Amino acid sequence: MEKTIPVEKNRNYIVDITGLTSEGLGVAKIEGFTVFVEGALPKEQSEIRIVKVLKSYAFGKLLKTLKAAACRIEPSCGVVKRCGGCQLQHMSYEAQLRYKTLQVKDALERIGGFKGVSVNDAIGMKDSWRYRNKAQFPVGMDRDVKIGFYANRSHEIIDTPQCSIQDAVNDNVIQTVREFIKKYDISVYDENTGKGLIRHVVTRKGFRTGEVMACIVINGDTLPCAKALVEMMRARVDGLKSVVLNINKKKTNVVLGDRNIVIYGEEAIYDYIGEFKFRISPLSFFQVNPVQTEVLYGKALEYADLKGGEVVFDAYCGIGTISLFLSKKAMKVYGVEVVPQAIENAKENARLNGIENVEFITGESETVIPELYRKGIEADVIVVDPPRKGCDEKLLEVIAEMGPEKVVYVSCNPATLARDLKYLSEWGYRVREVQPVDMFPHTVHVETVALMSRNK
Repeated sequence: MEKTIPVEKNRNYIVDITGLTSEGLGVAKIEGFTVFVEGALPKEQSEIRIVKVLKSYAFGKLLKTLKAAACRIEPSCGVVKRCGGCQLQHMSYEAQLRYKTLQVKDALERIGGFKGVSVNDAIGMKDSWRYRNKAQFPVGMDRDVKIGFYANRSHEIIDTPQCSIQDAVNDNVIQTVREFIKKYDISVYDENTGKGLIRHVVTRKGFRTGEVMACIVINGDTLPCAKALVEMMRARVDGLKSVVLNINKKKTNVVLGDRNIVIYGEEAIYDYIGEFKFRISPLSFFQVNPVQTEVLYGKALEYADLKGGEVVFDAYCGIGTISLFLSKKAMKVYGVEVVPQAIENAKENARLNGIENVEFITGESETVIPELYRKGIEADVIVVDPPRKGCDEKLLEVIAEMGPEKVVYVSCNPATLARDLKYLSEWGYRVREVQPVDMFPHTVHVETVALMSRNK
């Protein structure tokens, strides 16, 4: 006999919030039945309305906070409840850091089975606002031009005249494009029909250099009145070095196409992470928070504890940022990345910085690193920085077989981090220390660096 579900859709309830999920949803129980509530915080009493009921849990809409948590604050953004960009603006920054630390600890204990592992408090920012050096805004039309973020779990564009986690230059770029579209009657893209011209506005800014790139993604080969847009940009955007048209005529959710047309300035801007200079093109991957990136990579270098004679493998190396950091103290670094353009960027960045002890190889890490091992090239230290899905099991197998002294794991997903550390622990590795780093304040995301070494 099936258990009766104790909640009804469209009915109101008063609940106590007892936890917070990895997605930032408050957790409540109604007669033992789990209800997730967006915008609610632990230690609060809330009035909610059930909006969706499934077999083992339900979703509730927060109607009123009857008893507020001590960490609840007023969000700084006027559209935060509709926009899907930030999930934690209603929580004090100190509480956000505690939450992220607990997320990492919980994943290690629940998924990895680790008890008593040293997890340091998450390293936060002195100023947690205006930290992003890159913005991607879809453009739409609903009686008027809309440029902003998508609403949570939808493709409805929430018009966002300013965003408090983006660099302030982005506000000027967005307003300039908005006025340009209106003044020159430029069509905007409709993803339902696949028609219309301007699809996205992408901005990049060098944190240390102040150089700005504005990239307009279009569903066509030319932009009418492009010279007028350039003049408007030059008059309003401080530090403007580049205006680029990116051509994307595919009916796809992928933001950028493969072809760029420079209509002003250079095809790239430059920035620094630590002492290293990087060339950033419209298609380059570059960490969006350079201040915390330096903290993150500095911690990875600290954990690697290189003495100068080591061979290091950097798996999932991207454009070579971690590889260059490692090159300062290693004898030789091999960086491996599956994206050919990223490897080209990595090689160019090595040349730009005069680094000669790094070799970049295109291919899947789970294929290239076993090949290096078969050729007799072994690593003393392996650094991995995989995507959210974590490391491929074949790569973990060859790491275990090779048996480097240390493994430094840089992760953007505590769940897959815990899974992969558990695998390596079964092959004789021990988790020595774990350091969360808050790369994305006011969101639920957290980066983590973990050090593993062989049991002796």
